[in-house]
Amino acid sequence: MTITISIDCMGGDHGPSVTVPAAVSFLKSVSNAELILVGRSEIIQAELHKLKAESLSGISIVNATEVVTMDDPIEVALRRKKDSSMRVAINMVKEGRAQACVSAGNTGALMAVSRYLLKTLPGVDRPAICTILPNQKDGPTYMLDLGANVDCEPQHLHQFALMGSALVSAVEGKPRPTVGLLNIGEEDIKGNDLVKRTAELLRADHQRGVLNFYGNVEGNDIFEGTTDIVVCDGFVGNVVLKASEGVGRFVKNALTAEFKRNPVNMLGALIARGAIRAFSRRMNPSRYNGASLLGLRGLVFKSHGGENAFGFEWAIRRAYDAAHHDVLSRISRSIAELMPASESTPHVAVPAQGIPSEHKTA
Repeated sequence: MTITISIDCMGGDHGPSVTVPAAVSFLKSVSNAELILVGRSEIIQAELHKLKAESLSGISIVNATEVVTMDDPIEVALRRKKDSSMRVAINMVKEGRAQACVSAGNTGALMAVSRYLLKTLPGVDRPAICTILPNQKDGPTYMLDLGANVDCEPQHLHQFALMGSALVSAVEGKPRPTVGLLNIGEEDIKGNDLVKRTAELLRADHQRGVLNFYGNVEGNDIFEGTTDIVVCDGFVGNVVLKASEGVGRFVKNALTAEFKRNPVNMLGALIARGAIRAFSRRMNPSRYNGASLLGLRGLVFKSHGGENAFGFEWAIRRAYDAAHHDVLSRISRSIAELMPASESTPHVAVPAQGIPSEHKTA
């Protein structure tokens, strides 16, 4: 089956100079994919010409006259720029012309436009941002929410756990992935009221066989790979993500500086170059780029705005894998089958992070 993905080529810090080379590289390695490049057609065509890829099979271009910048307010992206590359790319998913969309654009705008156009799945109050982080078991730890919902209620974290479990089950082939609830300690008595009440819901699911709830986990468990999934509210998740990225850059820069400090260290670096390359490859944050916006009636993936072509290509790969494994249908079924009817609030729930409710017009 051919997987079609729409690409917001104008989004991010670098736009087509990154998104187009990433798309070309991806298509050269995957045979059953088609990419729709959305943006200012003359700029996209110029990039393809540079890469000598004008006639590459599987690429089509759709013109969009406007661009959502990284500092555009949500209101501008949602109500004024109706022909933006971001909106046109997402709308292709809504219309069924693409099975997934990838953008490196403004996160708040991407979430708002996606939620307005695609709506949330029945039973889901708020979409969540989910990404993967490396762990000591040489596998991924899936974590959500990473910034879409700063203020959460227990039912929201419960929904995040269900969506994350369905995602990991589909993509990683794990029938019962483990779920951990991020807390300041493993004991049940620790944590704030939100965490304690969420834990009750997840324990009840575990007893019913709905979720494989491990229990409370701490920050170090994320990178130890204690559980397949770590659930938290968006405020905590975003802080963890940004701190992790900062630590990664610090370690890389510190190691580079020490190896260059004197001839002895440089010799040691030369001897250990194989291990250093392997370490660098394993810890390269670009390999973990591509966060999914879970809970929508369509697949949307967010790339880091400052990523290079290598990193953006990973975001395209994650979108392809999600579409290939029919993640959307599996999440929808999980929510429909597992969500207690009394928990789900009406479909026009209070919007998160200033995102307009679905019945407002744009």
